Amino acid sequence: MVEEFVDHLVVCHLGEILDARGMTLAELSRLVGVSVVNLSVLKNDRAKAIRFSTLTAVCRALDCTPGDLFTLRQI
Repeated sequence: MVEEFVDHLVVCHLGEILDARGMTLAELSRLVGVSVVNLSVLKNDRAKAIRFSTLTAVCRALDCTPGDLFTLRQI
């Protein structure tokens, strides 16, 4: 039996939060010490995981919570 691939339902709102704060990915990258490429993967919902240390740094830099940054897509 072949297992069917199911996409995750987690949606990242990094782009909206950055826009609301007038911040670029490059600025966030400098603040949190994570590459622009990795932040872009997160922003564009292509990430498969995030380290708690990265999540903490992003939330501190953006003054938000994980609940602000991520929601679950309705199915």
